[in-house]
Amino acid sequence: MQLRGVSSAKNLHRKILQPQTRIHATTKTPCDIFINHRGIDTKRNIAGLLDDHLHRMGLRPFLDSRNMKPGDRLFEKINPAILNCKIGVAVFSPNYCDSYFCLHELALLMENKKRVIPIFCDVKPSQLRVMDYGTSSAKQLQRFSWALEEAKYTVGLTFDTLTGDWSHFLNTATDAVIRNLADLEAENSSKKTWESGLVFLQDMENEISKMDLG
Repeated sequence: MQLRGVSSAKNLHRKILQPQTRIHATTKTPCDIFINHRGIDTKRNIAGLLDDHLHRMGLRPFLDSRNMKPGDRLFEKINPAILNCKIGVAVFSPNYCDSYFCLHELALLMENKKRVIPIFCDVKPSQLRVMDYGTSSAKQLQRFSWALEEAKYTVGLTFDTLTGDWSHFLNTATDAVIRNLADLEAENSSKKTWESGLVFLQDMENEISKMDLG
C-alpha cells in the first residue's frame, strides 16, 4: 500500500511539474503549499515532517519556523504567502482554536477561495470550536467561526499520533497535496484554453462586422 502511494505521488509530481510548470516555478511566488498549524502541537511532528516530505518531492511548502527569520514581521510574511499559495494544508490539533494566528490564517485561506486540505490530528471535527476569550472582536469571531465551519465540512485526513502509521500517513498526505495541485493545473489549463477560444470568437465577430460595414 505504501509503495503504491509513493509511486502515485511521484507520477503526479512529474505531471504537474511539466516544462511549462517548471518555468512558472521559477517566479517569486512565496510557496506552493501553505501549512497552517498550531506550533506547540504539530511543529515537531506532522507539520515539520510533512514540510520535509514535500520539500523532498521538489515542492515549496511554507512553514513559518522554516521560512521566516528573527526580525520578520508575521503578517508581512504570512499574508503574502497565503495570498500567493496554490493550496493550503490546515493541520487541526487540540490547541489549534486557542490561537488567533491559526484562525486568521485559515480565514484568509478560505476568503481567498484557496483549496484547503484539512488534517485532523488527535482531534475530531466536532471538537473544534472558536472560543471567546475577550481578545477578539465579534466580527473577528464570526469570521473565524465561518472559516472553521468551511474547513470542517471539507473532506480531509485524520491521524492519531500515538497509534497511527507515520510512513503511510505522510505518503497519503503528500499524495493528496499533489493530486490537488494537479487538479488546479488542469483547471488553469482549461480556463486558458476557454479564454483563448473566446478571444478568437470575438476577433472573428469583429472581422465579420467590418466586412458587413464594407
